[in-house]
Amino acid sequence: YPWGYDGDDGPEQWHKNYPNAKGRHQSPIEINNKEVHYDRSLLPWFASYDPGAAKTILNNGKTCRVVFDDSFDRSVLRGGPLPGVFRLRQLHFHWGSSDDHGSEHVVNGVRYAGELHLLHWNPKYSNYLDAVRRTDGIAVLAIFLQVGKTPKPEMKRILEEINAIKTKGKEAPFPNFDPSILFPKSHDYWTYHGSFTTPPCEECITWIVLREPIVVSSDQMAKLRSLSKNAENEPNLPLVDNWRPTQPRYFRMVSASF
Repeated sequence: YPWGYDGDDGPEQWHKNYPNAKGRHQSPIEINNKEVHYDRSLLPWFASYDPGAAKTILNNGKTCRVVFDDSFDRSVLRGGPLPGVFRLRQLHFHWGSSDDHGSEHVVNGVRYAGELHLLHWNPKYSNYLDAVRRTDGIAVLAIFLQVGKTPKPEMKRILEEINAIKTKGKEAPFPNFDPSILFPKSHDYWTYHGSFTTPPCEECITWIVLREPIVVSSDQMAKLRSLSKNAENEPNLPLVDNWRPTQPRYFRMVSASF
């Protein structure tokens, strides 16, 4: 079923075709210091990414995505709340139509300009599609993008390729990239159990949301907004506001490593 972010096919309508979207473990959520539980047993997390695993960058009409080779454990995330090693499959972004909104998770009422998701799967399952069906199948590392004066130069590499993938369906080679250059200095994080923020909204994700945002410039955010959600032969429709509003937390615990 087609879905999007506008009124007629937007987040409020997703549950009609994707019943998971009304589940009790949905993401994103608002993280509120008053409701967060400091968990001293939470370990530090580690990523070891092989730059050679980066394959392509693409515009799928919903986001800008970088795809990695996940056929063996060459780029992995471990530690933190995770029960083992998880393989990096792709990273993608969510952003707004202006700098004052765009992130999916909200922290103490603050919505950032964007949010980067690095998606990993648990290779104890036979493949990615199998992992998506398991409650411990997926781990997503989420990093906020905050507009500021001293942007992180590491974002340049991704944004340089935007012109090659302006329209939906465009894909370009993207070799030799280590996404760990995008990490903030602090590895402090919140973690909780939730879902994909796009249909079918499967509830299989261990979220690791980093406390410290990375700084981007207004120009860099504008570059993301220059993508089109339509194909080359269709009218240019800016790809903006590809974020899902926060979902009820219900009884879930949000734990903090700090």
